[in-house]
Amino acid sequence: MKRLAIVRQKYNPAGGAERIVSAIIRQLRGRDGIQPVLINRNWEALEGVEAVSVKPFYLGSVWRDWGFAGAARRAWRSLGADLVQSHERIPGSHVYRADDGVHAAWLAARVRQQGWRARVSIWFNPYHHYMLRAERRMYRHPDFRAVICISEMVKQDVIRHAGIPADRCEVIHNGVDSEHFRPDAARAGRDELRGQLGIPADAPVLVYVGSGFARKGAAQAIRAIVPHREARLVLVGGDKQLDRYRRQAQSLGVADRVYFQGTQRDVRAYYGIADGFILPSVYEPFGLVVTEAMACGLPVLTSTRCGAGELVGEDETGWLAEPDDDAAWQRNVARWLAARERWPTMGERARLRVLPLTEAAMVSRMLQLFERLLGAA
Repeated sequence: MKRLAIVRQKYNPAGGAERIVSAIIRQLRGRDGIQPVLINRNWEALEGVEAVSVKPFYLGSVWRDWGFAGAARRAWRSLGADLVQSHERIPGSHVYRADDGVHAAWLAARVRQQGWRARVSIWFNPYHHYMLRAERRMYRHPDFRAVICISEMVKQDVIRHAGIPADRCEVIHNGVDSEHFRPDAARAGRDELRGQLGIPADAPVLVYVGSGFARKGAAQAIRAIVPHREARLVLVGGDKQLDRYRRQAQSLGVADRVYFQGTQRDVRAYYGIADGFILPSVYEPFGLVVTEAMACGLPVLTSTRCGAGELVGEDETGWLAEPDDDAAWQRNVARWLAARERWPTMGERARLRVLPLTEAAMVSRMLQLFERLLGAA
């Protein structure tokens, strides 16, 4: 029996990466030949899964991540793990699953968006220096064997910024639970929830799902509906600067058409009240919410810097735009509105596109990688 250590620091029920870790562990549970062990700082209990919690004392984000990295290494060595897959940038792990993409690519995206202000902020923030150093050390460590890239976009970022050869980059898209995220289940409470929010039954609704509004483009989503008086926008997710976005909606004259719903444990019902999904991310390594929305039968408007955007067929299942191109986002909302009679057909195509991306298929491909690496070892 081979022991596979899976490392992820903390659990956030609204986080896509955390839901993927849980899916991986569920799929691995009970399989012959490989025993998963979750190494974490804080995680909800998973029945029947061995877990090791390491909670070193810390003050500040740099010490937090540095301390967890050291504690996690000691834990997997103590366990005698045959293979270590980390979802954190920890030197010494064998496989890095790049749920969070490439930190250097994210910083480059920030600089493109904010210019010199971002450069100054990044330079004086020790956490970014730590993350870049940890990323470099992880990729250059003699124990490093492969990186799981959750999109082709991430693969190209890894090659460009980290200098990793393409044959060590394995593209494995995130799996989506298309049985849970299906149109009929999502829309079961459509009329009731629309009524609670005060949204007319025939109003065209875009839904945005994601916490961390700056990176995921909430401001762009709000700007995108400004010229389209019939369009409504429902924002699901939390942000420390939430009042700023409320003020933005007010100043743009769309406060009565933007609905802030906060973090929701189960977002399926919000896909159900919508007629389209919008995510204008500045940098999104994959965007599990994009595939969840597609599985629920929604046309998708997302950005060229969203990994899951490579699953979107232009004018077939949705539309793409550069993150900071205001005019393009407003045009795409216009195209979405003009395609109203085609929404059902586009939704069907979107669902068919993601049906092969099952959690089982994702884990099967990961197991093939693990077996190859274990065999080579």
